Amino acid sequence: MATPRTDRRAARHGALRFGRTAEAACRWRLRLCGWQILARDWRTPVGEIDIIARRGPVIAFVEVKARADIDAETAPPAPRQRRRIVRAAELYLARNPRFGALCARFDVMLVRPWPSPRFLWPVHHPDAWRESAW
Repeated sequence: MATPRTDRRAARHGALRFGRTAEAACRWRLRLCGWQILARDWRTPVGEIDIIARRGPVIAFVEVKARADIDAETAPPAPRQRRRIVRAAELYLARNPRFGALCARFDVMLVRPWPSPRFLWPVHHPDAWRESAW
C-alpha cells in the first residue's frame, strides 16, 4: 500500500515530467517558427527563465505554463513571478552584452494536453506583458 509520502513523490515526479515535456514542445514549436534557442532553464539567484530565444532583432524571454486545466492556464504570470523573470532577463543581458541592442520582450507559451494527455500543443502569446524598463 502506498503511503501519502510516496503518493506525493509520484505526483511531483509526474508533474516534473509533464513540465519538461511541455518545455520541449515549446522549444520545438519556436524552432519551427524560425527562432534560435539561446538558453533553456536559465537559472540565477534572482530568477529563472524557461526559454530564451532569438529571431532577427528580437530576443524573447519565454515563460512556459503547462496546465491540465484550461481555465488555470489563461491567467498571466503573477506580478512576483514577472519581477523575477525581469530580473533574470536583465542579468542575462548584462552577462551577454552582444544581445543588448536587440528588442527584448516577454512571451508566454501555454501548454495543455490536447486532445489526449499524450499530445501537447503549445500556444504562443508574444509580448504577453511589458516592463517599464524596456
